[in-house]
Amino acid sequence: MEFIETKKITNNIAKITLTNGKKYNPLSLNVLRHLNSEFNDLSNDSNVKAIIISSNGPGFSAGHDLQELKQNKNNKEFFTELFNECSDLMLKIMKSPQPVIAQIPGVAAAAGCQLVATCDLAIASNEAVFITPGVNIGLFCSTPMVAVSRSLGRKKTMEMLLTGESMNAEDAVSFGLINKKVPLNELETTVLNFAKLIASKPTSTVRIGKEAFYKQAELPIEKAYKYTSEVMAQNMLKKDAKEGIEAFLEKREPKWEN
Repeated sequence: MEFIETKKITNNIAKITLTNGKKYNPLSLNVLRHLNSEFNDLSNDSNVKAIIISSNGPGFSAGHDLQELKQNKNNKEFFTELFNECSDLMLKIMKSPQPVIAQIPGVAAAAGCQLVATCDLAIASNEAVFITPGVNIGLFCSTPMVAVSRSLGRKKTMEMLLTGESMNAEDAVSFGLINKKVPLNELETTVLNFAKLIASKPTSTVRIGKEAFYKQAELPIEKAYKYTSEVMAQNMLKKDAKEGIEAFLEKREPKWEN
């Protein structure tokens, strides 16, 4: 079974739902393959302006499927494929032209926490917890560390990785892992409103900005300024930028190209 459902909840907003809630939505190799396929399709859909990743059941995702890992315990080729497939998914999310929002009802563990940290925005319920517990089972969360360390400071990331202890939703907001926490019964509406707000912005501008954000983040500051100055100069030549400035000066609503 795929354990994934993708549908458009408005003309411009797509939602990917992890549907194996009884098992806390493990990220098996098959699930990762299907997620990669879905992002390939959605990235090329010019009508989609925002993507939500949600889940069924009480949790978001428990990470990799431990039963699957046990069944392949001596299969290095399988492990290499699994972790490469997972890494490919995280890169696809970052490179997707659409902003991606994680909707987290409960626990996000290991690769599930990695998925949260990778998404552009993340909104959780008050009951959600975040954990990288690999050290407790002899499997250090090395690939989750890549995404989590780019959201949290080094000390907090190392605390999570070395202790295997969980972080609650309040601390996740404070340390920058998620954007906000809300009561569980408000989670879906809050995420949808974020997605609608993003979808109302000019498509070309959002796509330019997302790509530039991740590129500049890895550059030394002088190169980052040189790169983003060129990005802004190119952005100014776009119809939406010209329209937005004219609309602001004329005190009217802009009419975006898309």
